[in-house]
Amino acid sequence: QVQLVESGGGLVRAGGSLRLSCAASGRTFSNYAMGWFRQTPGKEREFVAGIGRSGSSTYYEDSVKGRFTVSRDNAKNTVYLQMSSLRPEDTAVYSCAAAPIGSYHYTPRGATMYDYWGQGTQVTVSS
Repeated sequence: QVQLVESGGGLVRAGGSLRLSCAASGRTFSNYAMGWFRQTPGKEREFVAGIGRSGSSTYYEDSVKGRFTVSRDNAKNTVYLQMSSLRPEDTAVYSCAAAPIGSYHYTPRGATMYDYWGQGTQVTVSS
């Protein structure tokens, strides 16, 4: 089992920044690719960003490229999502997830590839 706890959400004005953190416990953190997803009421969960086991590979959903940066610190068992130039349409509950992946560089994008999920943190961007 892997337990994931997100933090760092909140209310920010458009153009502002937030940094989300996701602390993992349980199994060996570096054995998992990590992803960030977001969801708003009535919509399907959306992949936002992912990072491979080693941290050397990342992948972003098109609408966040150039604005969001995903990173991880395997020594601290933590993955981060730095969000800048936030827009009202970024408002959502953001969740981190862990996928047991053999490759050090592969970053899955499908939610079904992820076995463990955090409870989510609300991000609200006002216009």
